[in-house]
Amino acid sequence: MNAEQQVERPDTATPEAGRVALTFFFNVMGLWGCTPAQQRILLGSIGNTTYHKYKKLPQVRLPHDTLERISYLMGIHKALRILFSSSPDKAYEWVHKANAAAPFNGQSALEYMLHGRVVDLADTRRYLDSVLG
Repeated sequence: MNAEQQVERPDTATPEAGRVALTFFFNVMGLWGCTPAQQRILLGSIGNTTYHKYKKLPQVRLPHDTLERISYLMGIHKALRILFSSSPDKAYEWVHKANAAAPFNGQSALEYMLHGRVVDLADTRRYLDSVLG
């Protein structure tokens, strides 16, 4: 494939991309009712200083791990909005409800994701993708 045939991808390493990602993240965290401590874990167990810096929504080049985490959260949010399109409030409640399905095994999706590993976010995203079909 030559350069002309390649699909142009947005540069996620730009400071503007970091600001956009953080804006999304903090908006969803508000909808989900997550505490600052939970938010810090979902961002990769970042420190308080970094968390408060990010809350100011700066133009910042986010680490790849942080962008990956936010990307999974975007997919989770999108899937929930599709599944609960007639009742967005249920989409926001879903993350707090106990779920017997694997990988949650009785935990809520949020409890599962708060184990803090990227794979926990990926598993949640995969689960929702499978539900969507």
